[in-house]
Amino acid sequence: MGAGKTALAQLLVERMGGRLVADPVDANPFLPAFHEDRRKHAFQAQVFALLARWQQQQGLYQQDLFGQVTVADYLFAKDRIFATLNLSPEEHSLYEAIHALVGARTVKPDLVVYLQARREVLLARLRRRPRAHERHVDPDYLAAVAQAYNEFFFHYEATPLLVVNTSDVDLAASPVEADALVAEIRRHRKGTAHYNPTGR
Repeated sequence: MGAGKTALAQLLVERMGGRLVADPVDANPFLPAFHEDRRKHAFQAQVFALLARWQQQQGLYQQDLFGQVTVADYLFAKDRIFATLNLSPEEHSLYEAIHALVGARTVKPDLVVYLQARREVLLARLRRRPRAHERHVDPDYLAAVAQAYNEFFFHYEATPLLVVNTSDVDLAASPVEADALVAEIRRHRKGTAHYNPTGR
């Protein structure tokens, strides 16, 4: 949250053409309640997110993925990061059973771009957002999410991976940095690499 993934996805679509596949998170009716009481509403929010993302992935199978660039602002596998972080052991066991039924048939990306930023930067960006439940996110929870992402991507080998530090740069406001990152994304097709925009 707040790292700039949606802004980057929109930028890539503008620069490279093609279409944007946006995370259906805004359609999740349990999210505001989840941010009020994570323990009480985590399971409902998580299962809704899993099924909404899975349904979107099935739609991608019906389309010609080779005919144009397709940019998604989320990775389907991230659903498990939040499930591990937020669910009780019993809820997590049931979640994994559901995931096993629906999660196998998803589109594998050619490249994953993982955006990182310092916690204070993420908090400042979230406080400027229009959604109240994001503006008041618990800083400790945000830190836990960031740590869970770091651990997940430290072991990630499923696709080529580009790790980008966005702490000191606003890609939407810096065309030079945006062009440099798009060029890096076009080049990277193997293994894991790290990229640090200069912010100048």
